[in-house]
Amino acid sequence: MLMKRVWTLLVGLLTLCFSGAAYAQGRTPVVVSGRSAGNIPSLEANGVTYVDVQAAARKFGAGVELFAQSKQAKITAKGFYGILTAPLPEIIINAKPQTLSSPVLVNGGKIMAPAEFFLLSSFQKAVGKRIALTDGKFMVERPFDFARTDNVLHEEDTLLVFETAKDVRWSSKQVNKHTVQITFPGATVKRDEFFRLKTPFIASADIRQSRADAVLKVILGKNAKDWSFSEIDGRLVFRAGAQAAPAVLADRSPAAPLTEAPAETVSASEEPVQTPEIKGPSPVTEKPSVLMEDDGFEEMFPEPGPVIKPEPAPEPSKTGKKTPAPAKTAPVIKQEPHPLAVSSAHKKMRIVVDPGHGGKDPGAVRSRMREKDWNLAVGKELASLLKKAGFEVKMTRDNDTFIALSERSKISNNFKADLFVSVHTNASKNRNAHGFQVYFRSEKATDKEAADVAAMENEAMQYEEVHYNFVDALLQSLAKNEFVNESSKLAGYVRNSVYKQPGIGIAVNQNSSVRQANFYVLKGVNSPAILVEMGYISSSKDRARLSQKAVQKKMAQGIFNGIRDYAKKEGWIN
Repeated sequence: MLMKRVWTLLVGLLTLCFSGAAYAQGRTPVVVSGRSAGNIPSLEANGVTYVDVQAAARKFGAGVELFAQSKQAKITAKGFYGILTAPLPEIIINAKPQTLSSPVLVNGGKIMAPAEFFLLSSFQKAVGKRIALTDGKFMVERPFDFARTDNVLHEEDTLLVFETAKDVRWSSKQVNKHTVQITFPGATVKRDEFFRLKTPFIASADIRQSRADAVLKVILGKNAKDWSFSEIDGRLVFRAGAQAAPAVLADRSPAAPLTEAPAETVSASEEPVQTPEIKGPSPVTEKPSVLMEDDGFEEMFPEPGPVIKPEPAPEPSKTGKKTPAPAKTAPVIKQEPHPLAVSSAHKKMRIVVDPGHGGKDPGAVRSRMREKDWNLAVGKELASLLKKAGFEVKMTRDNDTFIALSERSKISNNFKADLFVSVHTNASKNRNAHGFQVYFRSEKATDKEAADVAAMENEAMQYEEVHYNFVDALLQSLAKNEFVNESSKLAGYVRNSVYKQPGIGIAVNQNSSVRQANFYVLKGVNSPAILVEMGYISSSKDRARLSQKAVQKKMAQGIFNGIRDYAKKEGWIN
């Protein structure tokens, strides 16, 4: 046995040394619109660039939550939810599994993700940025539809080459002898810029964002006798030359090796000298309708529904590019149920009673008194009272066994419960803290004390032996608690009944005993759900009362009375 422990220790030390050697610590610079914007802690492992998830998410404008016990990170932005779990390469994006080329790591207490996560198109769309990792730097730009990429000089003409991010439409006109204007309705340029080429065919060019449209103005050179603007090999090309372009311009595609013309770039604020426009009719392409794309969120379980046919695509402009892609079929969104609509599924109200903690998780402990024992005793008594009253009841545990927090909500949902009641006993470092409280779930706690209570109860996560299933974690983090109002109402009924119940002897503050906090056990429960804190095991007065079996029964009676009153009010029973 001793040799086994020594061998395990040696293997662990060797692994630690090897891991430390494999990770080259560093920082990855971030450049936003051509300007330095700091850097992000990073490391190189097996040829892969990893970045600090928390720092990167914040740098790019996303929200982030870290879960140390489960070694997970949740990244959120508009229409985007991402769950990363160490040491897995599998991730979840908007309820769908994906796989990174390398696993997520934990290094020095930080969750590190392969840089490729932040290059995902869905993430970039959500944060409203275009992100690339180039030469060891994150290059960040505003979203754009097209950008100038090359100036190409030939003996017979000069080309301006533009990269496009989507199908853009345009109209063109020659304003006067020297000026050509190209307008892109509804498009966005990467950057405003003015640059001088001073070639025989193009003197200068100006690219501007003008409200909703982008505009390119080109001042022709003295030898320019012909110009054109067209698509070549998926890129847009403005050409000015001594004569008309050859029939097969693609033979001189910008993709082929070409000589780059020098460009003198001027600040966007510096206005070029332009010849006044000649007033008169001009064939401007009609601005296309905006095709609204989904925001990246996909319903997990869409119900069948009618398919909405897209409107026929508009005919392409004679001066424009190819026909825009047809509108997407409208997504079918699952209608969220009203909290009370589930009552029609079965005649009797179904209630899950959840005695907190259990097994290897004792909960709060004082001397020989353990929270898990009191929770179970009151929970069993409450379940018995509910059954006698005609309710359908299920307990998450009816003996001293450990049940994972995530499993408790599953039990409730599989039972199709109409109510979920979790029974606990409070504890505090403040020995003066005492009294009964009842909570419903909210991302924001009532106050610091409520947040501390939730943190204490959530510590049960440390007893989970298995690694958290990242799909379960996502489902729970995405759970829309449409039952918040009903949970609050149920909490009020229970508080009032415990207050009125004689024989308990534990204080119930009518003004502050109904509270809200982010309890993990209540996440993902598809019904009104509350968590009862019967009193403080850390309070000598509450502890003396709750240790008595008679008081435990009175507590169960008070909770039962509140549930019964709620059920009557909502029409479940007469």
